[in-house]
Order: sequence, then C-alpha cells, then structure tokens
Amino acid sequence: MSTIAFSNDKSPSQTLGYAAGTITVLIWASWFLATRHSATTSLGSIDIGLIRFGIPAVALSPVWLRIGLLPKGLPLHLLAIMVAGCGAVFFLVTTLAIHSTPAASSGILLGGSMPLATALIGILLFRERPDATRIAGLAAIVGGVLILLARSLADASLPWTSFALLPAGAVLWASYTHAFRRSGLTAVQASALIAVWSFLIMAVLALIFGISLPQAPLSEIGLQVLSQGILSGLVAMVAYGTAVRTLGGTQAAAFTALTPVLATVGGGFLLGEPVGIAEISAAVITGIGVALSTGIAARRR
Repeated sequence: MSTIAFSNDKSPSQTLGYAAGTITVLIWASWFLATRHSATTSLGSIDIGLIRFGIPAVALSPVWLRIGLLPKGLPLHLLAIMVAGCGAVFFLVTTLAIHSTPAASSGILLGGSMPLATALIGILLFRERPDATRIAGLAAIVGGVLILLARSLADASLPWTSFALLPAGAVLWASYTHAFRRSGLTAVQASALIAVWSFLIMAVLALIFGISLPQAPLSEIGLQVLSQGILSGLVAMVAYGTAVRTLGGTQAAAFTALTPVLATVGGGFLLGEPVGIAEISAAVITGIGVALSTGIAARRR
C-alpha cells in the first residue's frame, strides 16, 4: 500500500463549491424518490446496495488501488466512521426507513436532521458555540419534525421506524462529515475508499441472504444504476466532498435546506404521494431552519 498525499487544498474560486453543493442537493432529492420507488419493485436493499457502491468502486478503482484499502497515515477509526457514516451502514438504515416513509417525510426527517446532528456533534465533541441565529435554526428544524410527529400520531400515517431510523441516519452522515474533514483525504480518495469497502460489505451480505437482481426487470435495474450508482454513489459523493473542502462544512450544509422542499415536491408530482398542509409547512419550516442553522445569515450581517 502506498502512503496517501494528505490534502488541505482550497479552490481558488468558490464557484466550484457552489456548483458542487447545488449538484449534491439535486441528486439527494432524486435519491429519495428513486429509493422510495424501489419499494414497489422486486429489488431489495442488498440489491440496490450492490449497485450503489459497485459502480463507484469500479469507476474509482485506480484511486483505491493506488492508495490502498488501508492507507498509511489515515487513522483506522476515521476510515471506519466514514464507511459507516455514508456507506453501507447509512445506506441500509435509511433505505429500510425510506421504503415505508413518503418522500416528503423522508426528506424532512433525514435531510432536515443532518445539519442538526452535525451541529450537536460539533457542540458536544468539539466545543463549538452556536450563536442565536443558529440556535433559532435548530429550533425550527425540531419544529418541522414535531409537525410530522403530531400528524403521524393523529392519523398513524408514519411508522415509528421513520422517526428512529432516519434521524439515526442523519447522525451517521454527520459523523462522516466531521471524520472526512479531519481525514486529510481528497473528495475523490474518500469516495473511492467508502465505495470499495461498502461494496465488500454488501457482497458479504449478498452471499449470506441472497439477491434478486437476476429476476428484476432491466428497466428497474437501469433506473437504480443511474440514480444510485452513477448519480448518488459517484457524482454526489465527489460533489459533496468538493463542497466541504472548497466552502467548508458550514456553508456546504446550507444546500441541504433545499432537500426537504424538493423531496416534498417530487413525491407529490412524480410519485403521486399525498402532500398536505402539514407536509408543506414542515418542509418550509425545516428548510428555513437548516439555512439559519448553518450560520450563513449571521455572517452576512
């Protein structure tokens, strides 16, 4: 194994970071819809996971072959947190929940909880001190989730697993974000390692539990190859890492404010899911809360 070249580079232009953030959030919104749609097909979570991580593992094989599966200089615990935080564990936890949760609610419970979890980890572990604007934003996020919770309790529309697994997924992703920022890896290096290790985990699960890929229609496989493997597994991973490296974690997180809104609109128009005043209100409040929680408004004063 070769030693990785640790990178602390910053892009000379923030344009790249803003473009990367925009691409990331658009792909995330489509990922919610594609994952939700897969619940109506014969494809299981392991099948989709093999697609999700297999394609980027192959595409980025020159990278992980060069730096090695266990790069020298990279603490093992950071690698483990990154692989779990946005790789195989994150994927299995969130996919299980999204299969039984409408896209609008998934976008709010997962996309809205990501910056909340990131902020809480920063406060508890790294002694970050949020200002009043960020605190207001975090409170708005909690408010949006509570709207969904109240609606769920009123008409039993959402299973309890939605409120347990999706926020858990947000904690995993937040852990990955903090670990990636401290790893010294480039966006491409991190994406390559996460993809290959996650694919290996999925391959072991496939050997144990079996797969249904051979029986699935080619049209469904093609949709997941595009959405999960190429866009989410490869393009979005590199784009998110680029946004974090170029803009910093705080500004990059601002783009997630669009995810609940886009997932809500997409779930209604593309999947035909019912979207009422509760979902719309929760999406708007959560989106505003995410934007405020990044601290962008405070810095621009």
